[in-house]
Order: sequence, then structure tokens, then C-alpha cells
Amino acid sequence: MSRIALVDDDRNILTSVAMTLEAEGFDVETYNDGQAALDAFNRKMPDMAVLDIKMPRMDGMDLLQRVRQKSRIPVIFLTSRDEEIDEVLALRMGADDYVKKPFSQRLLVERVRALLRRQEVLSGDVDDADAESRVIERGQLRMDPLRHAVTWKGRDVALTVTEFLLLQALAQRPGFVKSRDQLMDVAYDDQVYVDDRTIDSHIKRLRKKMRTADDDFAAIETLYGIGYKYNEE
Repeated sequence: MSRIALVDDDRNILTSVAMTLEAEGFDVETYNDGQAALDAFNRKMPDMAVLDIKMPRMDGMDLLQRVRQKSRIPVIFLTSRDEEIDEVLALRMGADDYVKKPFSQRLLVERVRALLRRQEVLSGDVDDADAESRVIERGQLRMDPLRHAVTWKGRDVALTVTEFLLLQALAQRPGFVKSRDQLMDVAYDDQVYVDDRTIDSHIKRLRKKMRTADDDFAAIETLYGIGYKYNEE
């Protein structure tokens, strides 16, 4: 049973999310500020942490920085902020993903499962020979699923789990069109409902992040009314 630390100063979120994760079989420990969580982590590190960014005593960014000095456990940020700089900074500091409030608890559970599975593969606890774990190289793009690492023209690009999964799905078969429904199946569990605009929003943000490495990035093509495809450069 994986131990998940949930850190948020909103008691309603602590209670509801903890109940959801426990119902899925996880062992959940809750903390209402970063300092309380750090004190507990110093005694015993959890298998994974879900952190709010804005908290009293010690915020999520500071807590992440302290955690990364000792451990590479998966970390997801919960954020209600609109500034993209916070999200990008969080990823660069070592967070693995972020989920914006308000959020689907089912979506959070799926992101938790995806990160824990990746951690198991990295630690050698499960077989890593499947196709989804192999390094992908397509022209200037290099993707390492086990390390959640993406480079374009040799430059690192920080992506969330969802953005990574979408790019991976497109890059696995260059030139082949993926419909929005197919991309939704890749990025979300079938119990999570999202509409077409959610996929479009993810693709828009994915392109924007790739263009931080190359202003001329144009490998993801939109086929209006159909979907998207990856054009190998």
C-alpha cells in the first residue's frame, strides 16, 4: 500500500481528497501546513506527496525544495493560481505534475497512479520492457518516459504528465492523425469526463512550452474538425 502525504491548509480538501484516495487503497497522511509535513517527512518520507502551493508557515515551493534535497519521490502540486510562471517554476524545481483547483478527484487519482507506476519502473519493481517505456527519438525530439524527460534540439522542456502523454501519443506514430477522442483516452481514465476544449487547451500549452526551446517549433499539426498529428522534422 503506497503512502501518500496530502498537504493543504483547506480542511475540506484534506478530508474529501483523503477519503477518495483511501477508497482507492492508498494510505493517506494529511497535514495542514508545509512545516508540519516537513517535520513528518524528516522522520519518514512518504512514497508520494500532493502539495498545495500557497500555505502558512511553509509554502509548497519551499517544502518541495526541502524534499528534493533528500528524495526523488513523485510530487503533484495543487494550485489555484492563474499565473503560468508558478506552474513552470514548480516543474523546473522538481515537481512531477500540477492539478488546478477546482479539480476532478478522479483525475487526481489517475495522475497519482501514473506517477507511482513510473516510480515502480524506475526502482525496478515492475517490468520496463513495454513500448510505452522506451525512449522515443523523432527528429529533434527526444522523450524518455521513465524519467519523464523531454528535450527538443538538446534543450530540456518541462511538461506535466498530461502534456507528456499527449506528446508521446502523437510522436509514437508520426504522420498519423489522432482524434480528440483518442487523445482523451490516452490522457484520462475512461471514468473521467473531459470535453474537446480540454484537449485543445492542453495542446496549446504543450506547443507554448515546446516553443520555449525553439520559437519555430511546428511539429504538432492541427487538422480542424479531425484532430492532431506529429510531423517529424
